[in-house]
Amino acid sequence: MDSRVDPDGGDGRSSPRDVFLRLVNGVCEGPYENLADLYAEQTHVTHPFHPLNAPPLLSRSELHEHFTAPPPFARTLNRKPVNIIIHDTADPEVIVAEFAYQGHVEETGEAFTVPCVFVLRIRDGLIVESRDYIDHIASARAWGQLESLLTALRPSSEVDH
Repeated sequence: MDSRVDPDGGDGRSSPRDVFLRLVNGVCEGPYENLADLYAEQTHVTHPFHPLNAPPLLSRSELHEHFTAPPPFARTLNRKPVNIIIHDTADPEVIVAEFAYQGHVEETGEAFTVPCVFVLRIRDGLIVESRDYIDHIASARAWGQLESLLTALRPSSEVDH
C-alpha cells in the first residue's frame, strides 16, 4: 500500500497525524524498508539532542539507509509507542507529538521507556522536516550501548589513560 494515500479516501493524502502514527508504529513493527517512503525525496531530519551531534538526514535515500542499516549490537527490542499526545499547531502542516517507545529487551527481559517529542512538517502526505527530540541516554541503555556512548563522550585525554 502506498504510504502517501489516505486509506479513508479523503483528499488522497494522509494527514500529518496519520503519517506520524505510521512512522512510530513502523519503527516498532516494520517493515523498515518502507519507512523512508513516509518522507519527501528531499527532507530535513535532525536529532537536536543527539549526544554525538549526528548530522541531519537530508534525503529519502539517506533515511532508507538509516532505517535499514543493521544495528551494530546484538539486542532485540520489542517496543511500541505509548502515551501519544499529538498537538495541532497554527500551521496545518506542523504537528508536535509527545510519546514514548516502551517495551523490553528480548534477550534479557529488561523493561525500558524512551521518551520522545517529534516536531514534524508534513506536506502532501510526506514528511519534509522533522526534529526528533529523543532521550538518547534511555535509548542507549535499552540497546545495551550506554557504556559505548559514555566512552564516546569522554574527552580523548580521559579515554587514553
